[in-house]
Amino acid sequence: MTEWKVGKQKKSGLDKGPEKALLVGVVRFPFTEEQVDEYLAELSFLAETAGAKTIKVFKQKLNSPDQKTFVGSGKIQEIHEYAERCDADLIIFDDDLSGKQQSNLEKLFKRKIVDRSSLILDIFANRAQTAQAKAQVELAQMQYLLPRLRGMWQHLERQRGGIGMRGPGEKEIETDRRIVRDKISQLRQRLEKIDQQSRTQRKNRGELVRVSLVGYTNAGKSTLMNRLAKTDVFAEDKLFATLDTTVRKVVLDRMPFLLSDTVGFIRKLPHHLVESFKSTLDETRESDLLLHVVDVSHPHFTDHIMTVQKTLEELGAIDVPTIMVFNKIDRYRSKAFDALLPESTRVELEEAFKESLGKQYEESVIFVSALDGEGLGEMREFLKSRIKEIYLERYPYKAVHF
Repeated sequence: MTEWKVGKQKKSGLDKGPEKALLVGVVRFPFTEEQVDEYLAELSFLAETAGAKTIKVFKQKLNSPDQKTFVGSGKIQEIHEYAERCDADLIIFDDDLSGKQQSNLEKLFKRKIVDRSSLILDIFANRAQTAQAKAQVELAQMQYLLPRLRGMWQHLERQRGGIGMRGPGEKEIETDRRIVRDKISQLRQRLEKIDQQSRTQRKNRGELVRVSLVGYTNAGKSTLMNRLAKTDVFAEDKLFATLDTTVRKVVLDRMPFLLSDTVGFIRKLPHHLVESFKSTLDETRESDLLLHVVDVSHPHFTDHIMTVQKTLEELGAIDVPTIMVFNKIDRYRSKAFDALLPESTRVELEEAFKESLGKQYEESVIFVSALDGEGLGEMREFLKSRIKEIYLERYPYKAVHF
């Protein structure tokens, strides 16, 4: 049975101390082996963020997952033998498991079984700090749990007294489902009250242009926020360092605007989590301009861009004007160019790379390094001109003062 602790100490993960984890992925159509390797590398980063250490990765090619154990019997035996030898604490699957599959695997391995969605939910639960984030994560957890109750070998721990709880002949599983549904209803009511307060706060901000930072998790949004707003938003080289939307007032040459930093997106982000956090991401949907921050040094940054665009489409924010901010250009150079390459050749190759990205994306394109400040001066000037255009169009009486 999956257990979550919402809003506990930052250093805790799936449990106290680093746990030894085995990762399991399946290569199946339409994904290539290279793509699955990338997903498993990301899963290892997720495990590290949650407080686990990856000691071995297993892969299997299958036309379709086994209905009972997800992977085949031969791979089960191989994983079991290795888990026994290294005394692994948990086994993490890169795809979602049904309640029945998780129950069967726990019986076979006698170890904790975690899938990708429950791992992400655990990280969110660990990092949630505000009442809104905690309620949103708990709602996603309950929605994740509800369809899996029948397959799980342990029922829910009783959250209320037993007398009067059950109707005549009501099964334990039905009682558990009712408990979860009641909890979901309570959380939705609580979130609706918080959402009303948030909408009131947004209305009270006046006629200021709103700019939001969006992007794949760990792309450098919070670091860029700190640079632009000269503030101290928590930034860390881990996934989902920021959960709560942070809004700061920024002034560029007497021209004020609101800058928001939002939770990062990721491939296979649990649907219930996206649904739960839609109210938090209202800042994105209601923005006048988006800064789509991309880690250009990542070998699969184009996949990250597609993931973010797909999530923005789900949120109804795909049509908001966007500036593509290709971050970590310094790290890109160190990875892409040999140290012995002549400077003139390096400059020529870099310019060709930037030009090709400029042609590929219709939005405006900027290259920066939020960490060392490269390109930020140019970015501020460009941002200032775009914001002024928005003021001239929407609030011309305010723009004359800038």
